[in-house]
Amino acid sequence: MSHARISSLSRCPTHQFSKQTETQLTLLAGLGVEGDAHCGEKVKHRSRVAANPDQPNLRQVHLIHAELLDELNGQGFTVAPGDLGENILTRGIPLLDLPTGTCLRLGEHAEIELTGLRNPCAQIENFQKGLLAAVLGRAEDGSLIRKGGVMAVVLSGGVIQSGDAIQITLPAEPHRPLEKV
Repeated sequence: MSHARISSLSRCPTHQFSKQTETQLTLLAGLGVEGDAHCGEKVKHRSRVAANPDQPNLRQVHLIHAELLDELNGQGFTVAPGDLGENILTRGIPLLDLPTGTCLRLGEHAEIELTGLRNPCAQIENFQKGLLAAVLGRAEDGSLIRKGGVMAVVLSGGVIQSGDAIQITLPAEPHRPLEKV
């Protein structure tokens, strides 16, 4: 998958739904995206902090595949990079099909590990009516498909830029599918 690349980068220092696009981000090992509201060792998602502020932060970095934006825009929505709150917009990677524990090398030095799926919430519906249903689907067996991206933790920090290559390293088998985190 040598064509896998970072399409866009975003962050926001406050808890907003959408994030501002940036040309580069600094990833901090064990913490997340420097200057982003979700950066930290312990959980930062407000509802999770209210439940238990001592949980480990398994949602340090949020990734969405750019192909989802293409799909949504093709359905009549208007969704641009950063609008859905992702930090990293990828292109050329089947993010949702990767197993838990997959490592992604971003650019020269940064490495992240996938922890699970983003569970889309009502905020996405507040952003654009009908969008929540559009990022959810059903598999042939009736199970829910969450298309809203994946979450990761930072293993090795570094500066990443739009256009950087992404290298995928799968975990040892047996592979576990990503689940909501």
